[in-house]
Amino acid sequence: MNKIKCRRMFLALSTAKQIGLNVLNLLMVCKSGKLLGLIFLLGATLPTAIQGQNRNNPNPSSLDWIAERINNAKDTTEVFNKLHESLQLFQEEKAELAQTHKYLAIWHNLYGKMDSAVHYLQLTIPYYEDTQQKDTLAKTYLQLSDYYSSKADYAEAMKEVFRALEIYQETDNQRGIAICYTGLCDLLYSQFKFEEGNEYCDMAIAIQTQLNVPEDLAITYRRKSANLLFIDGETEHALRVINQAIDIYDEMGETGLLYMACINWRGNILKYLDRFDEALDDYHSNLKKSEEMGLTRYNLVSLANIGHVYTMRKQYEKAIPYTLQAIEIMERTGNTKNLWENYMHVANSYERLGQFEEALKYHKLHAEAYADFLRSSTQRLESELLVKYETEKKQETISRQEAQLAQQRKVQILYISIAGILIVSLMGMFISRRSIRKKRKALQILNLKLDAKNRQNELLMKEIHHRVKNNLELVKSLIALQCAQMEDSASKDAMIESQNRVQSMGIIHQKLYQGENLGSIEMKDYFINLSEGILDAFDAEKKVKIECAMDNLELDIDTAVPIGLIVNELLTNSLKYAFSERAQGRVQISLSQPDSGILTLTVSDNGVGKVKGQQPRGTGFGSQLVDLLTRQLNGEMTEIAEAGTSTRFKFRITKAA
Repeated sequence: MNKIKCRRMFLALSTAKQIGLNVLNLLMVCKSGKLLGLIFLLGATLPTAIQGQNRNNPNPSSLDWIAERINNAKDTTEVFNKLHESLQLFQEEKAELAQTHKYLAIWHNLYGKMDSAVHYLQLTIPYYEDTQQKDTLAKTYLQLSDYYSSKADYAEAMKEVFRALEIYQETDNQRGIAICYTGLCDLLYSQFKFEEGNEYCDMAIAIQTQLNVPEDLAITYRRKSANLLFIDGETEHALRVINQAIDIYDEMGETGLLYMACINWRGNILKYLDRFDEALDDYHSNLKKSEEMGLTRYNLVSLANIGHVYTMRKQYEKAIPYTLQAIEIMERTGNTKNLWENYMHVANSYERLGQFEEALKYHKLHAEAYADFLRSSTQRLESELLVKYETEKKQETISRQEAQLAQQRKVQILYISIAGILIVSLMGMFISRRSIRKKRKALQILNLKLDAKNRQNELLMKEIHHRVKNNLELVKSLIALQCAQMEDSASKDAMIESQNRVQSMGIIHQKLYQGENLGSIEMKDYFINLSEGILDAFDAEKKVKIECAMDNLELDIDTAVPIGLIVNELLTNSLKYAFSERAQGRVQISLSQPDSGILTLTVSDNGVGKVKGQQPRGTGFGSQLVDLLTRQLNGEMTEIAEAGTSTRFKFRITKAA
């Protein structure tokens, strides 16, 4: 019976549409005032009648039609038009209207604008609140969190996860709690807190394994593998975990977006294992599938990653088109989560190709986008601290009220007869134990607060070092642009040396924000990175081999920066003058700490050495800089010219390295 009514209603709508067209034609040719008034009256009453039919005859089957096509639409415009028809059709049906808003949010997430996706999903929340659909409300909060995360709005994303977690904790929904932990794991990954993210994933996995929900486990394994990828020494572990997620989807027969997300992450892990061909196979497979499904938004993930692989392989001309396509989709759709990173990749590619104007353009865009990212992260920290502060205030009020009640009980017990002494003693023991538990709980809350502040300070320090490193990169690029305008070879050499000095300081700040210890730098790894950069600057990778003959040694930044600049000057000098008469050469760097207050540094090469009485070549600025830095570290320098040149330093440092 309902289907017959619906067919009649749509027939009426079609008839009304035709009548409206006829009325319009009459208006075009009619000059009679009476006929014009009659036509106006007819036009005014038709929509009211049609709306009355819509209210009395809702058409839920249209939502079923949309549900079947929204995630894999061959004609996205057809689905979009159907959704807006449903908006008009269900104006008075709150349940169907909320479902229509939800589908519109999904449509904009897949094919439209992220801001529109957030808007329509927010429209569903009042209905779920009024109807007390707590589980659906929590799921909606989590969906909103995903949308905000895609926009890199981590402050709002974190709020939505906390709202969902509060509902699941109130209803003791263990599966929902685990899903929230997975969401926190993903948000912490986006803010470079990989260790903490991994811990939340492990908490989620423990619950999901007990509940036996493989579809949730697969998502958590994917999030866990993402965090493991950027934890030192865990890359192979990350590959095993993502393969666990893929195996689950293979058993379930899943081939859609969730499966494609796992394939993408496997490509990411293979990329950082230098298995580039395998990574490209995964990315191209996803790109082809997303194009077949019409998911333009998902294209950007594969395009960006393909560009990154070519960048890592130094195939910059191949990398740029893919990265630019990804940037265009991000800017068009508002999915700006990784926009700053892709600006950086394309800027570096242009710089390597010598296209410095384009490089500077994208360096500036990167700086602006990264500043927006930092502001979003800072807002997230502030909102998170506010939530914790309000929670602690509530707990403080509850504790104070409970303490007052306990005191009243004690006063009453004092007036009980001697016969109740035993009861009083037992009550005292009970209250004492409860007080101890409260103090332990208060101590735990205080520890959590201190941990949060420490993590905030650590994040801010890392962001500062990252920003300094990016600014030094910008300075280096500006020097490169100036160098390109020079014709005098001596001036060019001086500018290249200045680039290397800036680079040596930039590497230190990069190591600081990438490392676990913000107060010190591991010098062997730093010297290796510094050597690679200098060899690349002089195009001497095949001619000269630089060895770091030393154990792992960490130094504070005040000691590491001068030593890095000294080594930079000595390596530059060796590459310029020591091997001019040789096809192959070797430079060795060693740094040791025989005593707590002593550092010894040796830089030696097997080049042509120095001839007695020969005047120093170059401007002499490098020698002056080395001498100044040696005195700054309270050191002594000794130079030996036997079978090459060996320069030794002995520094007396005032604080432990």
